[in-house]
Amino acid sequence: MLFLLVGLSAVGLGTVHIALSTDLSLTARVLWGFFLVLLPLALASAIWLVWSWAAMACVIYGTIGLAIDLATVTSILGGHGSSQGLLAWSAISGTLNLVLIIFGGRAFWSCLQEPPPPESRPPNPPSPFSTSAT
Repeated sequence: MLFLLVGLSAVGLGTVHIALSTDLSLTARVLWGFFLVLLPLALASAIWLVWSWAAMACVIYGTIGLAIDLATVTSILGGHGSSQGLLAWSAISGTLNLVLIIFGGRAFWSCLQEPPPPESRPPNPPSPFSTSAT
């Protein structure tokens, strides 16, 4: 999952580079840069630290990313988009997001299947040789 997130960050960097040539505002560029580049790197660091919630966060990020990629591809193929380069980046990103959803879901499921911590042991029975037995 680390490699998928780093790959998504690299694809996001390419997508942001293409978006710089459009007439987006500075705020939109910063938000897209955060979502496409920094957020996958933050999730990769959470995976690296073996935080169990990070796998589900990857599934959520991959689902949102896949929806955006499908909307972008549909828009370009419908004639409303202008960049064929963006079509290629969206296809690559969509594939990586789909694989991230699959592996993130499996990782989260396996995290849920770990054995629970051991229960406390029952107290020892009283000794037959104790002095309080009269």
